[in-house]
Amino acid sequence: MYDERFPGLRRRGFLAATTGAAALALVGCGGGTDDKADSGSGGTPKRGGRLRAAFAGGGASETLDPHLANLFADVARAKALYDKLADYGADLSAEPRLATQWESNKTLDRWQVTLREATFHDGSPVTAKDVLYSYRRIVDPEQTFRAKASLEPLDLDASRATGERSIEFVLKRPTAEFPNILAAFGAYIVPENATGTDFGRKPIGSGPFRFVSFAPGRSAVFHRYDDYWEGAPHLDELEFVVANEESARVNALLGGQVEYAHELNPTTARAHEGKGQIEIVRLRNSAMQAFCMKTDRAPFDDKRVREAFFLIADRKELVDGALSGAGVVGNDLFGKGYEYYADGLPQREQDLDRARALLKQAGAEKLKVTLDTSAVAAGFTEAAGIFRDQAAKAGVTIDVKMGSKDSYWSDILDNGTLCCYRSGAMPIEAHISQRLLTDSTTNATKWRHKDFDALYEQAQSTRDRTERAAVYERMQRRLYTEGGFLIWGFADWIIGTARTVKGVETKAPANTLDWARFDKVWLA
Repeated sequence: MYDERFPGLRRRGFLAATTGAAALALVGCGGGTDDKADSGSGGTPKRGGRLRAAFAGGGASETLDPHLANLFADVARAKALYDKLADYGADLSAEPRLATQWESNKTLDRWQVTLREATFHDGSPVTAKDVLYSYRRIVDPEQTFRAKASLEPLDLDASRATGERSIEFVLKRPTAEFPNILAAFGAYIVPENATGTDFGRKPIGSGPFRFVSFAPGRSAVFHRYDDYWEGAPHLDELEFVVANEESARVNALLGGQVEYAHELNPTTARAHEGKGQIEIVRLRNSAMQAFCMKTDRAPFDDKRVREAFFLIADRKELVDGALSGAGVVGNDLFGKGYEYYADGLPQREQDLDRARALLKQAGAEKLKVTLDTSAVAAGFTEAAGIFRDQAAKAGVTIDVKMGSKDSYWSDILDNGTLCCYRSGAMPIEAHISQRLLTDSTTNATKWRHKDFDALYEQAQSTRDRTERAAVYERMQRRLYTEGGFLIWGFADWIIGTARTVKGVETKAPANTLDWARFDKVWLA
């Protein structure tokens, strides 16, 4: 049997995958893990070889256009071929990449950016004109590129090149977090006048690997770029292969058909961790896990009901049951461990007596509410069932409603009153601007408060970082008290590697600079 989604997987491989799945059903939830996997060490890097990395794909819709990258596979390929001016570090603060420095004027509405000396794969230098072309392409109103919203504060008509490697960016309003714009997901730099046809035929970037071949839905092959500005990769070649089913990725790894398998389930990790055949890498704090309460409609338009729900949740039980322990408890705030996170607030614990008292004050003693969930994300259905049982102890009846995986994310933004929710890593500032302002485009909790908007504008106008952090803390205290996100946990992102793979970073959340850094990996 031949699987077109994954060249090389035949009947023997799929039989092994089935056997493995049966074995996983018998695995319990016991056992601990180390913070750092063996694959993160390995001594002196060794040069050479081809690493094969298995990702879930998107079939014919897959692309090498970095401005269209949405799938993890697309993004991993994009960061191998291209660079951004900045990228997010482990704490989600912006770190320089193609930009060596940035400096603002006193009013934070003009920023000077200096580029490093770097070249594209055809040998041409990366210039200010390439940067301006890339950003103007991203914000084209006729396109739907991922980074468009992030680049919205830029006035690209007024921005200009002040030298071959220097740019003056003019902003529409004061923006203290300007570096986050440079690091925005999808804000890759491409050569001036590159077109969509070029990306499909022979894409040229400035990243650590250069293009060899690409078959959408099947594979992509890249070769080491020897003149990469940060130093040539250790690997000779990097191949991305597509395996949509997790069992196929795991089986390919176990069978030696790939050396890197992206996005494994917690049960898979527990089945193989410490057994010696493969290595399990856990990227901590990669995905926020939450229940989303719509604050503009009953019963959650009453902040006493929202506080009661905060107190109903037994977060440890949710992490242990819905995530098989592969994560840490949350405290109703996004971005645990990230820059500006308000870690001084007390950890919220379950308090059913207080929850019942608040519900009584709100006239909601026998509250009945529907909780929308779906199998669209790992742990959603399990979390819904656990929280239903927890709520029953406070006299709340929750009706769990299963939704379609295909339409769940579009439906939940406007419909219902309570739903399961997940978010990947992003700066806390970006989470606020995209989800918690009156005019935010993905305001799932319908949190709309002009005084809260004003605090965000104050933070963005505050030059001093310490003073700015104090404003963000005020905003988070407000959300902690009466917000609409019941954030119960932060899930690990789990990767499997062959024991020969070394140099995999273990401390960076998914979607940050050191996630999928194949230029830093080697084969021992």
